Amino acid sequence: MKDTKRYFFCGIGGSGMLPLAMIVRASGNEVRGSDRSLDQGRIAGKFEWLAKQGVGLFAQDGSGVTDPEQVFVASAAIESSVPDVAKAEGLGCTRMTRADLNAGLFNAAEKRIGVGGTSGKSTVTGMIGWIMHKAGERPTVMNGAVMRNFSGPDNPFASALAGDPRCYISEVDESDGSIAQYQPTVAVVTNISLDHKSLDELRALFGDFAGKAQRAIINADDPHSAPLLAGGNVTSFGFNENADVRALDFVPLVDGCTATVVIGERSLPLRLSMPGRHNVANALAAIAACQASGIE
Repeated sequence: MKDTKRYFFCGIGGSGMLPLAMIVRASGNEVRGSDRSLDQGRIAGKFEWLAKQGVGLFAQDGSGVTDPEQVFVASAAIESSVPDVAKAEGLGCTRMTRADLNAGLFNAAEKRIGVGGTSGKSTVTGMIGWIMHKAGERPTVMNGAVMRNFSGPDNPFASALAGDPRCYISEVDESDGSIAQYQPTVAVVTNISLDHKSLDELRALFGDFAGKAQRAIINADDPHSAPLLAGGNVTSFGFNENADVRALDFVPLVDGCTATVVIGERSLPLRLSMPGRHNVANALAAIAACQASGIE
């Protein structure tokens, strides 16, 4: 974003709102917000931390919405009876959903890695962010969960990484259909299972998402993702012997697991401080996505 703006996030403590607010704030924009948890005196540590980041916090009574130039960010489902919403509508503020704002930032980037799927999205998004960060890419990462590798005493709610806006990595959501707003250069589909919508609807949504990308990263072990493997832009991952990025020799450990990653003619050792074959699959997806983004 070249021009600074004023944003108001209704529900700023939410798992999808907080990281987006931090990314917007890091770009030099003014950020205010409200949350019913703040009004109820819950999760005080989170709101104390937000205040330290320069976020103005207000009761959810309309008092923080003061200017028609403010961009009002709220869930599409939030009721008009909420005082903040009524105030924003009365002032004529531009209203956006979280997905509207995130997709706009995502689509404006040069390198756009979107992570979709029924499960594993947050883990894979965090893994991609960490690999890109260690490779010196300085990515911006929008996640729906705290990324432990980036968290610490000064940043306990590290569900976002505010880096170079030209490289944007984001978890994307199919439950409300907003996945259709994203234009990825690399699209990851972790898996597909019955959740929120019918399998036919999900396959169509994820298929369209993958089809728009320069490179789609698809799970070769997941039977519901099988139709997506036919795309001409696909890199497959998994334990399947035909996967482009595959794992062999999985060994569970007390404090994680190991495996061998095979990419073409190369065999590379993998060690995770996270247990389970599913996390090896998540790592394969992250490795394939980073490779497709130019990370060796």
